[in-house]
Amino acid sequence: MRRTLLAVLLAAAAVMAAPVNGTAQPSSPDREPGNGPERNEVATLDSAFLQQGVLAQGENQADRHQGYPRRTTLRTYPENAADKSIKLGLAPYHSLAPKLNALQRRSDRISVEVVGQSGLGRDLYLVTLTAPESAAETRIQERFRATIEEGRTVPAGLYKAPIWINNNIHGDEWEGTDGALRVIEHLATSNDAETKKLLQRSRVYFNLTANPDGRVAGTRANNAGFDLNRDFVTNSQPENRVMQDIVERTQPLMMLDEHGYVANTLIEPTTPPHGQNYDFDLYIKHGYAGGLQMEKAVQALGHPETAKPEIPFRDYPVGEWDGWAPIYTAQYSMYHGAVSYTIEIPIRVNRSDYDALPAAELQRRSKINTDVVEATIKTTLDYVDDNRRSLIANQTEMFRRGAAGEKQRQIPDGFVPGFGPEDRFSTEFPRAYVITNERSAPAAARLVDQLVRHDVRVERAEKPFTLGGRRYPAGSYVVDMHQPKRGLANVMLEQGSDISDKAPVMYDISGWSHRLLWGASVDIHKDGQFRFDGKPVVAAAPTGEVDAAPGADLALRLTDQKDVSAVNDLLGRGLELRRQDDGTIVVPAKERAAAKEVAERYGVRFTTAEPGGQALQRKTIAAAVSADELQVLRESGFDVRTISTAVLNAGFDWSRIDALYVGAGLNYAQLNATAKAALDEFLKRGGVVTRGATGSRFNTDAKLLQATPTAGWEDANGVVNVVNGTGPVGTGALPHSFVYAPQWFTNLGTGVTVEQRYGSTVIAAGHWHARDNGTGGQDAAAGQAAVVSGTAANGAKVVLFGTEPMFRNHPKGLYAQVAQAIYWSGTR
Repeated sequence: MRRTLLAVLLAAAAVMAAPVNGTAQPSSPDREPGNGPERNEVATLDSAFLQQGVLAQGENQADRHQGYPRRTTLRTYPENAADKSIKLGLAPYHSLAPKLNALQRRSDRISVEVVGQSGLGRDLYLVTLTAPESAAETRIQERFRATIEEGRTVPAGLYKAPIWINNNIHGDEWEGTDGALRVIEHLATSNDAETKKLLQRSRVYFNLTANPDGRVAGTRANNAGFDLNRDFVTNSQPENRVMQDIVERTQPLMMLDEHGYVANTLIEPTTPPHGQNYDFDLYIKHGYAGGLQMEKAVQALGHPETAKPEIPFRDYPVGEWDGWAPIYTAQYSMYHGAVSYTIEIPIRVNRSDYDALPAAELQRRSKINTDVVEATIKTTLDYVDDNRRSLIANQTEMFRRGAAGEKQRQIPDGFVPGFGPEDRFSTEFPRAYVITNERSAPAAARLVDQLVRHDVRVERAEKPFTLGGRRYPAGSYVVDMHQPKRGLANVMLEQGSDISDKAPVMYDISGWSHRLLWGASVDIHKDGQFRFDGKPVVAAAPTGEVDAAPGADLALRLTDQKDVSAVNDLLGRGLELRRQDDGTIVVPAKERAAAKEVAERYGVRFTTAEPGGQALQRKTIAAAVSADELQVLRESGFDVRTISTAVLNAGFDWSRIDALYVGAGLNYAQLNATAKAALDEFLKRGGVVTRGATGSRFNTDAKLLQATPTAGWEDANGVVNVVNGTGPVGTGALPHSFVYAPQWFTNLGTGVTVEQRYGSTVIAAGHWHARDNGTGGQDAAAGQAAVVSGTAANGAKVVLFGTEPMFRNHPKGLYAQVAQAIYWSGTR
């Protein structure tokens, strides 16, 4: 036995050490025989792999991951009678730590780690269920994971299949947590042979509640007001950063994201359009087969409410539940190699139902919903165990194709039942992207750090090099698209597509682009000779500089949010700055030491200033805004006082306010006489910036700028091409912006300046067509004013945005444009 096992291990080591040049093909779902490895086999494996040199050279044994179990005594929280889950008969947040502590005392199969905190500081729990492992065994498993990511095969019989279950990402969709608790207790304590064998072959990871603040409060969003299932490629929220770390760290073969509520139960895979960067052939066979298995399990529960589960791929019209955007948990996880599902449990218990229905009925519904969660999780564990060799081969193949730079496969009609031309989406991957400091060094550094955080491989050139006929300086960043997670790299950096004609509706946004919207200079090289001397990037290089000669005034161009933060930092110290007509900020020569400090802190660059400029003081903003706008303004360093119609009607002190921002929650016509008089008095001296329909209505009702707003199609969204003017807001802005329910302005009065127009081709990437009556389409918007500025009759300086420059804290390259509007409008 020993000799045979050693021969197998040596052969496996040779395969793992071989270059990535295999031709592994995806497999159909199959049932895998055998009961998996015994623990002594894995221990022998550690020794054999060390002998073969497969483990990374120079690795310090002390740096290796500890084994399992990893027992943590979790801090407990006081009982909170206001926790919204209690009424439903579900587990309140304060009960989770005691339950997990007790299970860790009872079982050596469960490990609990605190992997972060929510916005309000509640612990986020990663619960791992697996058969006990020594530190040496864990090292081997981690090496297997890394080897798969390189596109190399591993001994599938010895690799513990990773599965990730994500729960309660929407706080008022509670039952994922409770269904997970049932499965966790079963896996931790059951003595049946099948459970023990499953945990010898698997690691099952549970993010027990992804949104504890929302769970307690009974809100969909987190405490900051963000929908966490829209934030994955931006990861602006702490809870999203934890989830992104989990999926990268665990590299699951399959994952579930447990949601609610869709009648009968919804089980992905999605309708088309499917993301064009996926190797979709490596997803859809297992995605569909696993979905069908979950459907059977949900039906077998015997609840009338779960008799007819819905699989969008099979049952829904195109676009109604699409898989296009990488902003969702499931669609994002696919780029890390997971066969992923969003599960929507069936019976609504939130919002109006939570308040209107008696507790007994809510608890009856929650019990059924929890049964559904449990059934989908258990079925998934069995499916992975039955098909683990095929799933491992498919994940390996996805990474191998990326590293080899191979083209996506053409998927034939009928590849799975119902697959046809409407399901076929693909892209051509470029050879490389090059990121430079040309437009904005802070923006380039931010983009590079974002890519690296998402496990995209970036190199920094050690020497000047030529690519595609262009000479690049040392220090330029190169994203070689021959890399395992090229799909994730490309979905963040490509332009995207106008899919307006590919689907009548889309579930959410259809366009995004870090390259076009984050403010960095990024070149695309599709093919050709590719040679440069580079080193892998762990973090972007520092970018702060003070280039002006001693004794000269210093100039800072506002091209990035970091520039704005630096200015607001200096203004907050009471420094006397100036603002020039093109938006450049001037720092007096005597404040050079402060400029050096903020240059280092924010990575901004000061050059020699030209004479002139108007005095600039720190701006305090009264803001009627959405959650994303509030976060951006505060991150930019503005002093923000939140307001609404109700706040103004209750009495508001305008004496220290310099500018008013109106994006949501303020209706001029609904103000009482006192509030309206106070606001009108402010408008005689303060500036106004508005966004969207609420802002345009405010402008009209308050009789500020003569500009007639026209609403585009309400569901239109995406990255748009724009042409910038030379006014205080358009100068130096990006040639792209973002829209969501876009607007444009006509019938402009005397003195109203067009800061930005929609291009002749409007959509760069997204979904925008006309209404059924022919109005509101791209053709109507082409060439129209998207952003305007001017001075009202009462003297107020006003800027109107028909675009969405702070949407979900994503289009970071547009934030400087908003700051320019605030500085200009708030200065008299």
